[in-house]
Amino acid sequence: MSALGMAAVLTGCGLSGGSDDVTLRLVAADYGDSGANSSQKYWDGLVEAYEKKHPGVTVDVTVHSWNDVDAKVKEMVDAGKAPDMAQIGSYADYAAAGKLYKVSDLLSIPVEADFVPQLANAGEVRGVGYGMPFASSTRLLFYNKTLFAKAGIQAPTTWAELAEDAKALKRDGVAYPYALPLGPEEAQAETLQWMLSGGGGYTQTASAYSLDSAENVKTFDWLRDDLVGKGLTGPVAPGKLNRATAFAAFAAGDVGMLNGHPSLMKAAAAKGVKFGMVPMPGAEGPSKVSMGVADWMTAFRQNGHAEEVGDFLDFVYDEKNVLAFSREYDLLPVTGSASLTMGAAPQDADLKPFLDELPLSETYPVGRTSWAKVSADIKQQIGRAVAPGGDPAAVLGELQTAATTLDVGVGG
Repeated sequence: MSALGMAAVLTGCGLSGGSDDVTLRLVAADYGDSGANSSQKYWDGLVEAYEKKHPGVTVDVTVHSWNDVDAKVKEMVDAGKAPDMAQIGSYADYAAAGKLYKVSDLLSIPVEADFVPQLANAGEVRGVGYGMPFASSTRLLFYNKTLFAKAGIQAPTTWAELAEDAKALKRDGVAYPYALPLGPEEAQAETLQWMLSGGGGYTQTASAYSLDSAENVKTFDWLRDDLVGKGLTGPVAPGKLNRATAFAAFAAGDVGMLNGHPSLMKAAAAKGVKFGMVPMPGAEGPSKVSMGVADWMTAFRQNGHAEEVGDFLDFVYDEKNVLAFSREYDLLPVTGSASLTMGAAPQDADLKPFLDELPLSETYPVGRTSWAKVSADIKQQIGRAVAPGGDPAAVLGELQTAATTLDVGVGG
């Protein structure tokens, strides 16, 4: 799953029917896990409702899996057949190439102003918004209540408590006292969560990466020495453990603790695992900043129709539609109005802990065109930092050098 997921395909933009009729084509990613809840169904219902009120506009939507959607859009753009809209995992390359509309050229002022500020800011390239947040998520520390009760321990609030809990779980024979997925699937997520809990991050200033900051080095020194080095992260080396494997192990009752997003709730509950969720522990107390993830809606300039695209997207971001999507896929709303409604609704109580973290969250530096390559490097390299004999300062230094070189090459 990209950052989150959803899909719909558009192929060029043309006229259908009268001279004033317009067809808009959208490519999106699929957030569903079966045909029964495919995002195609969500979009079909949304488009039907829109077209009833806008007889001159047709919206064609095709949904692709998260494994394919970004590549499909790239193929279309490279072939000179950009969709009108694409709901995908990144936007910065297209924005830097001048291919996208500015958000302010599309949305009405009330709709644009309703985006959650942290997410709206993450959609900017050099202070100008090009990516519209479409879905979001945060992370919490999940823990197995049954295993914790058996070990006589409480949910941790600090790194030291987390390590002590992991020791108790190990004594009880728990396979993964703390699951640390730094494998190539999604290591950039676990890495950022830990960096933030140690007071660091990927970009501690607006102008440059800070991968090898003193805070980040200290964090990974602790992980190497106090968790991995003491055998508290399970039988699979963190650099080879993928998130999906860690999640499956938690749902199977084999993990004491791990960082998770909302979809883990359903998977764990389906297997009968009793779990709790708390903010990520920090060096001295609960982490003040959580990791946030967002997927993006973009609009390409190639076919024009800015007015029609903007009107349709105003409808997409209507509160009731944002809530319907978020509830269907256990994701967080990207607008303030929908967030307020969800926060007060009893039916959304299970998502509220994640929602509470959103105002405190920090996202990947997706506005930097170098991020895709930097992220790929982190996925491949960060596991070495916590391996036996690993050197966090050296590994983070290599990643920083590569990121800085990329920034110079692409202009950020």
